[in-house]
Amino acid sequence: MKYLWGIDLGGTKIEGVVLDADDHWRVLHRQRIPTEQEHGYHHIVSQIKKLVDQLAEAAGTKPTCLGIATPGTIDPPTQLLKNSNTTCLNDQPFLADLEKALSITVKMANDANCFAIAEAKMGIVQEVMPDAKVVFGVIMGTGVGGGIVINGQVLSGAQGIGGEWGHTFLDESGGPCYCGNTGCTENVISGTALQAYYKKVSGQQLSLKEIVARHKAGTDPVASETVERLLHFFGKGIANVINIIDPDVVVLGGGVGNVDLLYTEGVKRVEDFVFNNRLDTKFLKPKLGDSAGVFGAAMLCT
Repeated sequence: MKYLWGIDLGGTKIEGVVLDADDHWRVLHRQRIPTEQEHGYHHIVSQIKKLVDQLAEAAGTKPTCLGIATPGTIDPPTQLLKNSNTTCLNDQPFLADLEKALSITVKMANDANCFAIAEAKMGIVQEVMPDAKVVFGVIMGTGVGGGIVINGQVLSGAQGIGGEWGHTFLDESGGPCYCGNTGCTENVISGTALQAYYKKVSGQQLSLKEIVARHKAGTDPVASETVERLLHFFGKGIANVINIIDPDVVVLGGGVGNVDLLYTEGVKRVEDFVFNNRLDTKFLKPKLGDSAGVFGAAMLCT
């Protein structure tokens, strides 16, 4: 029996899982504890060790490799964590400190990469298109991120930023981004950005779900303008990715990924911009939901 161990490190909770890789990724043990990031960096390291020890006791064995889904990524040249919204982790030797604390091999990837590999290897891609070689996993929610899986392996890249389409340029109207650039994809088609756009034009604060409902009802021109903005720039942004990596499959995760118009009208807009006379890439809804992060983390050790 081959066990795979994964940890999904969130801002408020840490989730751990032990999977049986020889039995269709069967979940053997799953547990959560609070992150308690307010107590600082070293406390988070100790919380992860605590959770691993609890899982080891439940499983009756100890891991030799642990995969971790992180908010942020390890910078390959410096081996320090960067780009994390759990800010106490930034500029810390997080990978090395965990390996020292646990005395095992630790493999780390950001949450978008873990989402992508989980959906590719045990989620919707296996169900619909199991022979897919290139998968682009998208998280469109509060922010926008992405992960690339090629032949079952995450493409991290030389700088650890493979798949980070949320901070590729899309349109000046997105305005300044926290990353220091202007017009990032995240500032144009994230749920946060679309809600801000609607409020700016209408003066009302609505959720994206409410905006889409008003558009479908045909009662709110600003809602329709906001949805049109999403569809247009989604098509433009994803077409850029397709033109570069030409994936077999795109899996759309996150709250914005629940907008069903993306799979119909949105895909038509992609066709308008892709550098081909047709669009063969399949667009799929994810299957694993909130479990994708921790399952994908475990798969880093395959």
